[in-house]
Amino acid sequence: MSVLRIGVDARELLGATTGVGRYLGELLVRWTARDDAHTRRFLLYTPEPIPLKFPPGTVDYRILKTGRRPGRGTWWEQMHLRRAAAKDRPDVFFAPAYTAPLLSGIPVALTIHDISFVVHPEWFRFREGIRRRWLTRRSADTAAIVFTDSEFSRSEIATHFRIDAARVVVIPPGVPPRGSTRIKAPERRGREPMVLFAGSIFIRRRVPDLIAAFAALAADFPQARLVIVGEDRSWPPLSLDDVAARFGISSRVDFRSYVPDAELAGLYRKASIFAFLSEYEGFGFTPLEALSAGVPIVVADTAVAREVYGAAAHYVPVGDIAETTKTLAALLRDPRSADEVMRHAPEILARYSWDRAARETLCHIERIARH
Repeated sequence: MSVLRIGVDARELLGATTGVGRYLGELLVRWTARDDAHTRRFLLYTPEPIPLKFPPGTVDYRILKTGRRPGRGTWWEQMHLRRAAAKDRPDVFFAPAYTAPLLSGIPVALTIHDISFVVHPEWFRFREGIRRRWLTRRSADTAAIVFTDSEFSRSEIATHFRIDAARVVVIPPGVPPRGSTRIKAPERRGREPMVLFAGSIFIRRRVPDLIAAFAALAADFPQARLVIVGEDRSWPPLSLDDVAARFGISSRVDFRSYVPDAELAGLYRKASIFAFLSEYEGFGFTPLEALSAGVPIVVADTAVAREVYGAAAHYVPVGDIAETTKTLAALLRDPRSADEVMRHAPEILARYSWDRAARETLCHIERIARH
């Protein structure tokens, strides 16, 4: 039996793996652990060695160095990666992060998680926005299949990129987070009066609104604190320290740019509330992580949030700080008030499985390789 060779842009596995890096890592771990793993070979292309190791005989590493200062951006992708893939000629190429090498002559399976850079160009630097829009659109035009995480994103991709909706396949990611073994029932023992946010910080995620809402309740809950975990990647730039200082709650807000999985799991175990006020997402992963740890979630009331979290979330209108304060305060004052909503968590979380996501994604990748 011939071995199927699958090329993978594995850059997102470098450094702190959040978002797309976690998505790719979860898929690869499962693909290389299958009983039939010997029938495939994954060619992982990166500009530097990656920390993850896989079972012998399942992976070939392609380290494409570009000089003293390794590049990881568009030039590396469209020049070094494209040339290396064209030389190796894998049967199919998987691009998990919006864009793929163009004109490679290889069937491409592409994942586009959202198109915020199309719908809200004001959230991106001018040149970055142009690059993202042009390259993602061209990658989608040439891909044999486009994966995305939600029906909301599928509709946006089909509408704005004007590609056949049949080529866009929705495969939601999974929970619980890496390193967790099971979904936990709500448990109040050991919880602290902590409001937690986790995720990269973008303008659309309205973290200043969360700080303002927390400030409005801080006097009534002197033991409460707000923990914000995530790299600040906002444009236009934010100074969240200044926002907290302006409200006089700097000592009550803890900013952490990144924490390892084990430490984040510890924060989920301690938190009383997880707040995620994003007005735009392709999916929204961390609230599901919180739910899987038994933490009530407060999210902005958007179409994608309703699709993903269903009846297992407390919803507040986008930008409504007063309502957000009221909801957070009610949950801090009486944790049992979340019980009715939290009883829906198991049925919602059952929709999301990394095993299922890996199986379905690989099935489609193999299908286009055979055509």
